[in-house]
Amino acid sequence: MTHLADLPVWAAIPVALLLLLGASLALIGSIGFVRLRSFYERVHAPTLGTTMGIGSVLLASMLCFTVLQSRPALHEILIAVFMIVTTPITLMLLARAALYRDRSEGSDDVPSAPPAQTTAPSAPDAAPPV
Repeated sequence: MTHLADLPVWAAIPVALLLLLGASLALIGSIGFVRLRSFYERVHAPTLGTTMGIGSVLLASMLCFTVLQSRPALHEILIAVFMIVTTPITLMLLARAALYRDRSEGSDDVPSAPPAQTTAPSAPDAAPPV
């Protein structure tokens, strides 16, 4: 059936602990998503839970398959890189889109846009001395 019965105890315990940690972080992120009130509060909990939870599950997977296959299992590193890069970028884009929408609708829940910066005209460059 599965080859997990061949996994030694010294590897099975850290794999199980990492899986439990990852599942717990994902659960905490999901609870935070449900319990928090505004969009801006809700967007952080699942993002952190996803990033750290997936990281723990990927470490468990790397350890398990490295031990079972007697060679380094590095496929999960590519998945981790994509998760680490895409999750915060998605959070930032969603938050900026919501902030733009709320500011354009005149919502009182968000701070107003910062004033536009105007640059003072600079003095013309003086000719270097000869």
